[in-house]
Amino acid sequence: MANEVYLTRKGFLKLQEQLESLMTTERQKIAKAIGEARAQGDISENAEYDAAKDAQAHNESRIAELESKLTNVRIIENENIPSDKIFIGAIVSLKDLDNDEELTYTLVSPEEASYEEGTISIFSPIGKGLLGHKAGETVAIKVPAGILNYKIKKISRLS
Repeated sequence: MANEVYLTRKGFLKLQEQLESLMTTERQKIAKAIGEARAQGDISENAEYDAAKDAQAHNESRIAELESKLTNVRIIENENIPSDKIFIGAIVSLKDLDNDEELTYTLVSPEEASYEEGTISIFSPIGKGLLGHKAGETVAIKVPAGILNYKIKKISRLS
């Protein structure tokens, strides 16, 4: 399937929650805002009405996008992905050879990448640079700020 979206179970549940919120809470808020703006009279030059309609269009667009993604989801924990190399779903422990810092990243799809949560996209410069490598290897990854040098300490999989 060309439009497959690979997600962790956690990422899948997060998208489902977002969709539910947009379809219930956000739709209700927007409908209320449209109703209030309409009650102000002439809607032809009503900035609040225009803003509410724009919000409604954005919300519906996001709902359609999430529905499409969720229709095409494959949970990566169910896939037979080798565990000795870095692929999507890998939890990678690294040593930064330039400053001796220890780092851990989980490689995920762009839909659930969050630097704050320690998840990086397989399409990010670091993600791309790590793909296919094994524990014990040293990698030099070109990023906008320069070159990062890492020693891959350990690879594990999401369970």
